[in-house]
Amino acid sequence: VAVPDLVEAAKNADILIFVVPHQFIPNFCNQLLGKIKPNAIAISLIKSFDKAEGGGIDLISHIITRHLKIPCAVLMGANLANEVAEGNFCETTIGCTDKKYGKVLRDLFQANHFRVVVVDDADAVEVCGALKNIVACGAGFVDGLKLGDNTKAAVIRLGLMEMIRFVDVFYPGSKLSTFFESCGVADLITTCYGGRNRRVSEAFVTSGKTIEELEKEMLNGQKLQGPPTAEEVNYMLKNKKLEDKFPLFTAIHKICTNQLKPKDLID
Repeated sequence: VAVPDLVEAAKNADILIFVVPHQFIPNFCNQLLGKIKPNAIAISLIKSFDKAEGGGIDLISHIITRHLKIPCAVLMGANLANEVAEGNFCETTIGCTDKKYGKVLRDLFQANHFRVVVVDDADAVEVCGALKNIVACGAGFVDGLKLGDNTKAAVIRLGLMEMIRFVDVFYPGSKLSTFFESCGVADLITTCYGGRNRRVSEAFVTSGKTIEELEKEMLNGQKLQGPPTAEEVNYMLKNKKLEDKFPLFTAIHKICTNQLKPKDLID
């Protein structure tokens, strides 16, 4: 039986699973503070960033830990929801810095059709889940321009390189191997071929409509993560004078904000 009251649903939980739009997280955490088990743990499935005070990005797992004073792991991977619901095989990555909790979370989520790999590189896992949405916008622009699979593959490769570079600059100490887990290259490929950021970005090129108009028409109330993530990332790159080191991220942001035309992506 579903329990509509947030505090009532969570008060006796040993594990809190966050799967909501990221905008709700601060409010939900405020409601839960002091009303959950002190030894509870959390895991976030939210593939997005929040805006940090003063600009830039704040990781959702960090917000949860900061507000609720409990550890928060993350789950990211090539997990398109409709395919998971149909029971088709897929893999996912849990980023958890505590091995004991990692094993508990793996056993909770693992199923015959849902293979879980746990790594301790939690920040990199979470950052991958958000950055791939920027690259997916680039893939959508390529599809809208009908430039073909070779060009799309180049955008995906360049996107992966910039994801690795971004983590190296802003979250140093991460492992290269994390990017070859489901949260990295697999999720990137899936999103660049099947996700909503790709679909809307393709329509942005072919229809001449704005991203906001297409969101309303195509997503049934859902929001795109790619354009706002690109904006937040660009803020960080500008601050460190690194835009020229991330040409793909920078171009995608400028296309989303009408500073460049989609055809300028390849230049």
